[in-house]
Amino acid sequence: MSLLTDLIERLQWLPGIGRKTAQRLAFYLQKMDKAKVQELTDAITRARLHLNECSICHNLAEHNPCEICENVSRDKECICVVEQPSDVMVIERTGEYRGLYHILHGVISPIDNVGPDDLRIQALLERINSQKIDEVIIATNPTTEGDVTAIYIAKLLKHLSIKVTRIARGLPMGSDLDLADITTLTRALEGRREI
Repeated sequence: MSLLTDLIERLQWLPGIGRKTAQRLAFYLQKMDKAKVQELTDAITRARLHLNECSICHNLAEHNPCEICENVSRDKECICVVEQPSDVMVIERTGEYRGLYHILHGVISPIDNVGPDDLRIQALLERINSQKIDEVIIATNPTTEGDVTAIYIAKLLKHLSIKVTRIARGLPMGSDLDLADITTLTRALEGRREI
């Protein structure tokens, strides 16, 4: 196997990277300045070696606890439950949410043999029972698996005297009503609020 073929094969290990994209990336890397390629390689190695799970929220972080859990200005009485660490980055970019997070590292998916015990749900319950939490925001993706996970968690929290909410779903900015599917339009109508 040639070096180029080997690189293309290994790039396909990454999610969402098929053969054509891997090939484009491999050729692009060959044109890149060697110092930049080394920087990229070093960044991948450092991240893999030094990022670990926060023992509180299960986010990926350099330190334990992570910066968000340690931040005294965060609202310690609100937890936003998300599927993956990447979801935290998306929500943080909005600049709107100032509470804490809890990362499940997946969703309930019987087809993929993922049940509640495979997720960080028990750790969430332990956090809620040991801290003063007023609200849990469930921000799983609007998929069947995300909905099942949200409903499961909501049922577990039902007996507690805390507010359990789900992020609103609906039409993205700039979209047209006639292009929306029925489920999205239904959810948009259900999540409407007064203006």
